[in-house]
Amino acid sequence: MDKLKAYLIGFLVAVIAIAAGIVWYGGWKLLLQVILVLGFLGLTLGLGFFTALTLYAESWKYGTILAVFTAISAYGLYLSWVWKNLEVVAGIIVFFIAVVAFGIWYISEPDLRLVDRFKSAESLERAGKYKQAARKYEKAGNYLKAAEMYLKLGWLESAAWAYEKAGEYAKAAEIYEQLYEKEKDTYYLKEAHEYWKKAGDMKRAAKALERYAEEEPWFWEDVAKLYEELGNEEKAREAWEKALEYYKGEAQEEGVFWEDVGNIARKLGMEDLAREAYEKFLEYCLKEAEEDPMWWKHVAEAYEYLGEKEKAEEARKKYEEYRAKIMKANEETSKFPEDEKKE
Repeated sequence: MDKLKAYLIGFLVAVIAIAAGIVWYGGWKLLLQVILVLGFLGLTLGLGFFTALTLYAESWKYGTILAVFTAISAYGLYLSWVWKNLEVVAGIIVFFIAVVAFGIWYISEPDLRLVDRFKSAESLERAGKYKQAARKYEKAGNYLKAAEMYLKLGWLESAAWAYEKAGEYAKAAEIYEQLYEKEKDTYYLKEAHEYWKKAGDMKRAAKALERYAEEEPWFWEDVAKLYEELGNEEKAREAWEKALEYYKGEAQEEGVFWEDVGNIARKLGMEDLAREAYEKFLEYCLKEAEEDPMWWKHVAEAYEYLGEKEKAEEARKKYEEYRAKIMKANEETSKFPEDEKKE
């Protein structure tokens, strides 16, 4: 049993013991009085705090409402303490329960006016209250109609969301493409790509991702793979060539990308470029291995790319030796004192 559970059980036992003591001393009437007094006391203090906070923020409207609630709660506390007018106390309790219920109901549709809450989505739509109608349609689970309302309002992102909830992924994708044309934010192309995939239209998904890669070039590799899946070799090669250019530029700044250059160049049949890239990748890995022996693993990979199997095996052995040392060191540092005594 963990400590938290033990504390909770202990607290529950203490509460039951105190309640039993109160009943033994003064009967059930006293227990009810204590519960009411403590309940109203907590409610009064809480409401008083928020009243003061609201008035301090100069929100006079809500401050006044909270002040009235605080006064009602304080009156309930007084009546419970003196144990008089219990029917009024019961009425106050019913009043606060009704207020809480109304608050939950009101929060469930925060964008609707009180009158609109009693109208149907269809009547709100006929009245041209598309925002309110959309909220009503959403609540009823009619996301297609909600999407229509959002389109009438010009709220494209909300419409896309509603179409997604309705399972109309193609329509959501189309809206995201419209949003890109309007906002020129590449995020929308990425979303369009994802929703075309969900809709099962991989050609449109590939086109959306291709447009995305034109502005975010590190995605050309994904575009190439997608066109390969579609069997479009010409478009796949074009994308691989663009990915190659991107990685060549990155490799000039960070040598680790020479591996990607080599892999793509080999895929495109550019063996001379591939070998040159792998040699540069090997040079980079050897330099890194001087500082961090973990890089011997990549040194081995670079030698394998170059067809130098013996050197690849030597590098792999260095990596395994280093790995074994690390594992042994971890085992030693993880031993507990009692384990060492046993040994």
